[in-house]
Amino acid sequence: QVQLVESGGGLVQAGGSLRLSCAASGRTFDSYAMGWFRQAPGKEREFVAAISGGVISTYYPDSVKGRFTISRDIAKNTVYLQMNSLKSEDTAVYYCAAGVRTRTVVTGEPDYWGQGTLVTVSS
Repeated sequence: QVQLVESGGGLVQAGGSLRLSCAASGRTFDSYAMGWFRQAPGKEREFVAAISGGVISTYYPDSVKGRFTISRDIAKNTVYLQMNSLKSEDTAVYYCAAGVRTRTVVTGEPDYWGQGTLVTVSS
């Protein structure tokens, strides 16, 4: 059974940092694209970051570019999201995603989703 389990969420002041982790189990994900999405109260889920399998490329929307960094540890089957210079508008539930194709992860149609971890940024 494939599982994606997020951790690392919590309460942080504006300007602070958090690192989210997503531990994958049930199969090896080294060839899979992995990504992060978020959903704020009353808003649609939005793409935050993705990292391809194989030859590593990363993708970010303008809203987080330069502040967030996605990375992966193949040996640990884990993907990370380092979030710096956090703003109140970054408050959301953050979801991990995995997919065979990078394009489907970036467009929000991955093969797998995690359950989410809450990030609250206080101003």
